[in-house]
Amino acid sequence: MPLQDAPPPAAAERHLPLLLLLFAGSGCAALIYEIVWYQLLELVIGSTAVSLGVLLATFMGGLCLGSLLLPRLPAAARPHPLRVYALLELGIAVCGILALFGMPLVDRVYIAAVGHGLPAILLRAAICAICLLPPTLLMGASLPAASRWIEATPRGVSWMGLLYGANTAGAVFGCLLAGFCLLRVYDMAAATYVAAAVNVAVALASLAVARRAPERPQAETAPPPAAGRPGDWPVYAAIALSGACALGAEVVWTRILGLMLGATVYTFSIILAVFLAGLGIGSGAGAALSRAVSSRLALGLCQLTLAAAVAWTALMLAKSLPYWPVDPTLSASPWYTFQVDLVRALWAVLPAALLWGASFPLALAAAAREQDPARLVGGIYAANTAGAILGALSFSMILIPAIGTQGCERALIVLSAVSGAFVLARLVRASRAAAATLALSLALAAWLAATVPPVPPMLIAFGRRILTSMSDSRILYSGEGLNSSIAISRWNDGAVQFHVSGKVEASTEPYDMRLERMLGHMPAIFHPHPKSVFVVGFGAGVTAGTFVLHPGIRRIVICEMEPLIPPTAARYFARENYNVLHDPRVQVVYDDARHFILTTPEKFDIITSDPIHPWVKGSATLYSREYFDLVKRHLNPGGIVTQWVPLYESDTRTVKSELATFFAAFPDATVWGNENGGGYDTVVLGQAGPLRIDVDALTARLDLPEYEPVARSLRDVGFRSLTALLGTYAGQAADLHRWLAGAEINRDANLRLQYLAGLALNTSMEGSIYNEILSYRHFPRSLFAGSPQRMQAVVAAMQQMSGE
Repeated sequence: MPLQDAPPPAAAERHLPLLLLLFAGSGCAALIYEIVWYQLLELVIGSTAVSLGVLLATFMGGLCLGSLLLPRLPAAARPHPLRVYALLELGIAVCGILALFGMPLVDRVYIAAVGHGLPAILLRAAICAICLLPPTLLMGASLPAASRWIEATPRGVSWMGLLYGANTAGAVFGCLLAGFCLLRVYDMAAATYVAAAVNVAVALASLAVARRAPERPQAETAPPPAAGRPGDWPVYAAIALSGACALGAEVVWTRILGLMLGATVYTFSIILAVFLAGLGIGSGAGAALSRAVSSRLALGLCQLTLAAAVAWTALMLAKSLPYWPVDPTLSASPWYTFQVDLVRALWAVLPAALLWGASFPLALAAAAREQDPARLVGGIYAANTAGAILGALSFSMILIPAIGTQGCERALIVLSAVSGAFVLARLVRASRAAAATLALSLALAAWLAATVPPVPPMLIAFGRRILTSMSDSRILYSGEGLNSSIAISRWNDGAVQFHVSGKVEASTEPYDMRLERMLGHMPAIFHPHPKSVFVVGFGAGVTAGTFVLHPGIRRIVICEMEPLIPPTAARYFARENYNVLHDPRVQVVYDDARHFILTTPEKFDIITSDPIHPWVKGSATLYSREYFDLVKRHLNPGGIVTQWVPLYESDTRTVKSELATFFAAFPDATVWGNENGGGYDTVVLGQAGPLRIDVDALTARLDLPEYEPVARSLRDVGFRSLTALLGTYAGQAADLHRWLAGAEINRDANLRLQYLAGLALNTSMEGSIYNEILSYRHFPRSLFAGSPQRMQAVVAAMQQMSGE
């Protein structure tokens, strides 16, 4: 007999569909919270692989602990299971609201105490634990709590699997709702309030059901251990390995699909939604299957089939999807592109996700005995989540940098096959034919692992533009690092290009060289006595290298997230970047730049940034009002900041947001154009107070012998004189005030820019945007000073640059 009395079947069946709907609501709210908390915490602890690994481990660790702790509540402390579930949902809502307002307070403690190395990592873990453990403990406890209302019978276990599937289906909706609506249109506070409202609605509905539904009284007999019988350990091992493989695959495939589809917030939402949808559908199918066949046999076969599914995905990502005849630039509307991206993600990822989803209910059924349902669900869920933590951390922080995505996919195939062998080993002992079949399956899995193709270097280099670029380029180098995949290519005109995660970040093309030299030389020339410089991002090293030539510079700090980039750039761009990596004045810090500048007490005379695309997920934190205010506080008196604002792969609304946000922090800022046949990109330059450019004094300085390397560096990119450089002037904040009316300010609370820029990725409006900016330009007599002849030369250079 089961350990609890069963209520009348009709009463139970009548309310179980409603419980599925409630669990879908819980999953929806949980995913909204996860996305919001991720954005809130990355503003402080950074977005490096280490920081995000700590964040993910803390989040999933809370789920694991919650699923283990709730079943251990004494019997006397167990009210109606649905009342417990309702209280958990109310607690999650309260924690969600508290996290929204409490994280900024915790941030101040972190900023005051943070250091570097292992102590900093431990402090980041502590901050994540303080912020995330309370709500995630409650989230992890919700499924075991509600499962106490269901018997640990085959039919009851099937319903538990359906609850898991419903929760995952709700997570799909929450992922899309947050990524495409709440955070795109509103902000993190609005998203949090929606999630909390869903929690409260679920709690109230659960309480209403509890008043009408019968309670299942708990027997006072001592329940068996959470892991069930000793013979059940293969099931727990298999579901743990399944969780490790699922999260490891998500890390690997998200990285590859990000290359192919473009690493926008929308791409990541689509990939996550597809993965979760597969888990949810698979869970429902597994729940139904568990009542019809031997669950242990089905679980083992599911894991063996996963080896083939992983091989399928690896093959599609390397040999098929990159070469589909898809040109993202053919449609200006991103919503058509999203549909194509969805189909590609489904084609590659869905088969494996379905099987991982089916694994959970099959593991429940395989381990089900006459025991407390909460212990059964809690044990399986904890094993799966613990494996997921291990998989996410090991693949993102160790395996990808060590063996690459190809090696990781091979490991996934092997681990899936081993997982299946664990479960099936005992079942096939009595049959030689079955044992031979298992051995043949393992051999096939080994062959599949050996034949996994590598990620095409062209995909690493050109990403979503691979079809239009591969015939014009030759790959010189490709590599996969801790945070990014990088490549070096040579274009058919001889130019060398530097690629990060499927996009060109720098090149020896004249227009790229001119931009990066402008980002460095302009502040170093305009500042009267620059001594210290902070550069965000190493890139090809060209921006940072410009400062090597200025004789007064004593210290150059470069902050780079990806350790693979500086030595690779030093190998291929040493001449263009003046061997900056080996200059004794240079210090390279491997950290998230925002995190570094947030936590360092040091101030600088110049702060600049290597070109960083605003449409890339996470980059908007380096374009926010709060970030620019932070930069201003880290400038010495008279300090200057420059920032890249691209006009290509953008639209008017996005550019207006970037400029208006910068001008909000630096109201006297100026705009300088890198004109490339009708507009290409711009440099905005700001400081605390109005800028005054003495053309005569700067000309005299550049004529000094010690400044000859600077003058030669400018001539190399087409600026044959100072007036030619000043001729790139395109406007100032006061000129553009009317044009920027109503522009959306990118703030930490909304990170609006990454949503705007992600929608404009495939547009080509650089010429019209640049002309709009120039239409507001007036000659700034308050900005320039000098002899009449030189003023006339500057005006002539401006007119020549703009084609007037």
